[in-house]
Amino acid sequence: MNEFAPKDDGKTAGIISYFTIIGWLVAYFAMYKDNRTPLATYQLRQTLLFHLASIVVYYLAGAIFAAAFFSGGFSFGYSLYWVIKVGLFILWIIGFIGAINGETKPIPLIGEKAQSVFSGI
Repeated sequence: MNEFAPKDDGKTAGIISYFTIIGWLVAYFAMYKDNRTPLATYQLRQTLLFHLASIVVYYLAGAIFAAAFFSGGFSFGYSLYWVIKVGLFILWIIGFIGAINGETKPIPLIGEKAQSVFSGI
């Protein structure tokens, strides 16, 4: 290791983990495995639960939208779907800003739960 290279505190892995599940995999396997830091651990746990929850919520919202569409409630289903998408995006922004700032700030609703669910990471 180069003695003049800046030491990575895990902030980079935390930031990259927010960019889809593929970004999470890159951050985990390419950056975290050999450089485990408390910040990277915190962010990787949090983003893993966020990505998994987002996938489940998107599929459920899509099913609700489809059911509403076929029962004549297109505008309700469409509105609900967009409210969910905007809500998830706001949660993503909150977590992403925390990662950029190098903070262990939990994402509302899931941040604290992620630390106990994925304690093995």
